[in-house]
This record gives sequence, structure tokens and C-alpha cells, in this order.
Amino acid sequence: MKLGTRWSVGSPPPASVPAELRPEIARVEAELADGAGRASWTLTWLEGRPIAELDAGFEVLLDAGGVAFSRPFQD
Repeated sequence: MKLGTRWSVGSPPPASVPAELRPEIARVEAELADGAGRASWTLTWLEGRPIAELDAGFEVLLDAGGVAFSRPFQD
């Protein structure tokens, strides 16, 4: 695993966040409850694939075809 960077909900993702993840990150943020404004994203790389994890309990990742999707965080 390669650690990436962190940013707050509502802030623009850093340039290191792949373009494929950005629309799904925005969609997840739009559905968050108002109290999640203090949550943060963490970008990591696992086996060469990017994963954006939201500490409010979601992750955004790419499927085998390179399409971004989100799901509740899984340990």
C-alpha cells in the first residue's frame, strides 16, 4: 500500500487524486449529512489502484474496468 494525501470534505481534491475518482467523490459528498463537514478523505494506493477513503465510512475505488464506484467502508 502506498499512502497518498488527505483533504477535507468540501475542499477540492488535490491534483494527485485521479480524474476517474472525482465525480464519485463529489456524489458521495453531496449525499452526506450536514454534520459530515468535518470528515476527511485519504487517498491511498493498493496494488496500483487508487482508493479514496472517507473517515465518515465510505470509500471510492475503481472496478476492474476502471469505473469509479462507492460503498460503505470495508475493513
